[in-house]
Amino acid sequence: MYPSEFKYTYEHEWIHMNGGTAKIGITDFAQKQLGDVVFVELPEVGRVLDAGDEFGTVESVKAVSQLYVPVGGTVITVNELMSSDPETLNDDPHGKAWLIEIQVSDKQALDGLLSAAKYEAYLKSEQD
Repeated sequence: MYPSEFKYTYEHEWIHMNGGTAKIGITDFAQKQLGDVVFVELPEVGRVLDAGDEFGTVESVKAVSQLYVPVGGTVITVNELMSSDPETLNDDPHGKAWLIEIQVSDKQALDGLLSAAKYEAYLKSEQD
């Protein structure tokens, strides 16, 4: 269910590396917990983030949820689709609904993130 080429966080973000850059989004589990997404706030291009920094928010009919960057880096792109069509986050959280792309400053930080299998095991343990 969760793409095996992605890494995951306990806060339900995913990261997908492509060379020295990475796209970041929220997981299918996170979007289901939020419900219908109505607004997404993302950072400015050029913003420098440290691992664990808040980089935006997702607002749904149920709640507002903070977004945290899994690894440090500089924002090089934001997904403009999120301003015009935030509900895409509910439809395609692991595809079209990526949130930001960063130039990663410390690839070794990826080693501390969860594989798809470990993330799925974490979700299962949370539901037990």
